[in-house]
Amino acid sequence: MGLFSSAASNLKVATGHRPRGISVEDKIPEDTEPDDTSILDEDEGSIITSLISQLRVGMDLSKVTFPTFVLEPRSMLERITDFMSHPDLIFGAENCDDPEERFIRVLQYYLAGWHIKPKGVKKPYNPILGEFFRCRYDYPDGTKGFYIAEQVSHHPPVSAFYYISPENKVAILGELRPKSKFLGNSVSTTMEGENRVFLLGRPEDGEYVISMPNMYARGILWGKMVLELGDSCTARNDKNGYYAELQFKTKGYFSGTYNAIAGRVRRWDRDTGEVSGKWSGVMEYKSTKVAILSKFSPLALTAGPAQTGEKRVLFDVSKEGQNIAPKWVAPEEEQEPNESRRLWSKLTIAIIAKDMEAATEAKTAVEESQRELRRRREESGEKHVARFFTLRHGRWVPKFTPPEDPLEADTAAQQWIWPSRTSTSTSTS
Repeated sequence: MGLFSSAASNLKVATGHRPRGISVEDKIPEDTEPDDTSILDEDEGSIITSLISQLRVGMDLSKVTFPTFVLEPRSMLERITDFMSHPDLIFGAENCDDPEERFIRVLQYYLAGWHIKPKGVKKPYNPILGEFFRCRYDYPDGTKGFYIAEQVSHHPPVSAFYYISPENKVAILGELRPKSKFLGNSVSTTMEGENRVFLLGRPEDGEYVISMPNMYARGILWGKMVLELGDSCTARNDKNGYYAELQFKTKGYFSGTYNAIAGRVRRWDRDTGEVSGKWSGVMEYKSTKVAILSKFSPLALTAGPAQTGEKRVLFDVSKEGQNIAPKWVAPEEEQEPNESRRLWSKLTIAIIAKDMEAATEAKTAVEESQRELRRRREESGEKHVARFFTLRHGRWVPKFTPPEDPLEADTAAQQWIWPSRTSTSTSTS
């Protein structure tokens, strides 16, 4: 999932000259609010100028080696766990008799994951083929959650993931297939793939399918460097007829605000509500269902169809944002060589220490090892086989079917994800 690659030569950033072919809309507004954006460190900005002569407009960034200063010190496989950070928003949803309420609870889970981000415009490590990340959640009520993600394809890059909390009757699976391009003063990352949420206590609901918005790193050549979510994503539950289209709005050059979202929720062909707010602040849902009055009702003589106007907070970062569920990850010395934290440990240490030379060496070592392994596979005709997932009908699904009994499913999930461990520690990280 690339952020940078090769682009326009002879760009004179210091004098404010703009390369031909880049629109004014690609600039970053001057009234950036620090709380709503991710600004690149000043020291790192000087490194960007050294990349300018390499960039080419419109090129595909999937094969680009990233400079280490733009990296967030964790793998994309771990980054996905941000969407499992607020389990209280979805646990118990199966007990809601109203299908609209169940749909809104799933939307809450999804929208609550976006506020977690590092300072600065950073991106997680690109996972290598066969890399995996696994963790466990120990919740205050004694229930557990289990998560596994694996890089199942290198070209094109595909990350498959699976989360299950049997006692809380929730399972989430899906895949990410990011594609990035350089656009001038911005980089766009198209987030293909989807989340599929299952309320195990409501099998009649089937799956809730949610797509991803796109990401934009603005101002990579001049101006303030800002990370934005943009364009639209959808959520749907076909069995109950619910559908939502959410717009992640990017800030215009002259007007608008950062991190805004807006969207409509529909059931079949009727609107039922509206979503609005900021994914970095407060998001709300307003019911717009029309009250249907009988022609025999006294109210029908004095009132036409009425909108309820009921409004509720979906998520408030200032309140719920700090209550991130801690995850347990095995110590690095107990991890397998291709587990994310162990695989990238030297790079992570170097980035945290701000030792860019050591970071570059560590990153190059992992990438060269991956290239050599790929070369040997090609020579021998060997094909990579994913460990935890399999491709079925065009979708990557886990090689695991949970037992119906929640306690048995807990044990089975743990044994599947950590086959070499008969018990696990309760430390968190």
